[in-house]
Amino acid sequence: MPSADHALKIAIDRHEAAPIYLQICERFKTAIAAGHLKPGDRVPALRGLATQLNIARGTVETAYTILVDEGYLQMRGAAGTFVSSSLPEAATPSGARKDRERGNAPRTARATRAEPAAEIGHDAKPLRPGLPALDAFPRKVWSRLVAHRARSGDLATLAYPDPAGYRPLRERIATYLGLSRGVACDPQQVFVTNGYRATLELVLRGLAKPEDRAWFEEPGYLLARNFLLDAGMRLVPVPTDDEGLDVDAGIALAADARFAFVTPAHQSPLGVTLSLARRMKLLDWASRAQGWIVEDDYDSEFRYAGRPLPALKSLDRDDRVIYCGTFSKVLFPGLRLSYVVAPGRAVERFGQVTASMNAGSPYLYQAAVADFIAQGHFARHLKRMRALYAQRREWLATAIQKAFGDRVSIGLPTGGMHLVAIFRADRDGPVDDLAMAARAREAGLAVLALSAWYLNGRSKETLRGIVVGFANVADAGEAARLARMLRRAYDG
Repeated sequence: MPSADHALKIAIDRHEAAPIYLQICERFKTAIAAGHLKPGDRVPALRGLATQLNIARGTVETAYTILVDEGYLQMRGAAGTFVSSSLPEAATPSGARKDRERGNAPRTARATRAEPAAEIGHDAKPLRPGLPALDAFPRKVWSRLVAHRARSGDLATLAYPDPAGYRPLRERIATYLGLSRGVACDPQQVFVTNGYRATLELVLRGLAKPEDRAWFEEPGYLLARNFLLDAGMRLVPVPTDDEGLDVDAGIALAADARFAFVTPAHQSPLGVTLSLARRMKLLDWASRAQGWIVEDDYDSEFRYAGRPLPALKSLDRDDRVIYCGTFSKVLFPGLRLSYVVAPGRAVERFGQVTASMNAGSPYLYQAAVADFIAQGHFARHLKRMRALYAQRREWLATAIQKAFGDRVSIGLPTGGMHLVAIFRADRDGPVDDLAMAARAREAGLAVLALSAWYLNGRSKETLRGIVVGFANVADAGEAARLARMLRRAYDG
């Protein structure tokens, strides 16, 4: 049986005057007229589309009823809902083509699509956001530490690892967070995980309930968004501006949400810092709503103007913030080591969940990281990387600005490992950053379209641009070469 479930992407604009059910109707009609949906294709189930769009099932049901009444869809009971086999001529690709030939082409926006997770990839192609400088990692020191642990003969290396993490590493993390991020915690509050996805799974299994609503930054971190949606969270996209997450907007949209997922130090992807006023408002909301704030502090160690900012968790007086960190950005992603600081009241529950998940990370790497920190290599490495990244971000920003001229707006971020180049609209309207990023990836560059980071899809408020990593740009010459490749992809 034909199915278009895998290909159909419906995007709605919550700021548009038209009701959402009418927007859904229009999107289906456009897809049918363009030939993306053909007679006999199965369309998403009511619940599935409602979950995808983060709207009520009844809204989708209203849209489907209208489309059935107008002859676009057919409902076949348990078999599902399908594109009608007897569409009106005007609804078919040939009919739409005739309309255009008569000068009456339907006024529709360009087709929108989300950035497929498969296209993000896991390799080390140039300009990949979030990938640390692999050429600058002290591999000899690391190899020596790993070899020493491997030769130690410690029987712990052969046993099952502690699901909560290697105790000395948890102690080192707690000490480091207290000194560098202002986070006061005990080692038993620190849980070592196999990456940020595993951290989110631990948080949800420990504290979330089915179909909990959660604030999510708009735009926000792609991989976290996809995981949370797959896990059944009802995400509420909350706009961000120059001060970070708009807490007042979040309260207006969903004051009763149980979670807020935020990147306060370096918003992903825009790079802004959550202002102190917003931080206090967010903490106040969490205290009054008895909600949880999940702070993703993914690359705050890299700040190029002054010392790294204290974590949001350092201001938390009611124990509502769940602090998440990672070694993927500061060391290398192949470690698959992250960590989370559980609120005191949730430590027992997190311990139960980690035991049931049997999620212990390999002892060898945990022990080597603990030694790397204890012997001072970690602090020295961070100091070197801050200086290196400051230079590399300037090389790439300068090169992109030179290659694109006034077609882009790009600023030097105060921290992090990526840049955002925002495209200015041309006389034909907004630039199709999804198509441009796809062409860049075909050329071997691992860039991402900025509009794909929006949960609500592309609308009038959606910024268009690209997100590019600069940590592995070797020199100014390479930056210029990569920028020229980006410009060619932009020009098509």
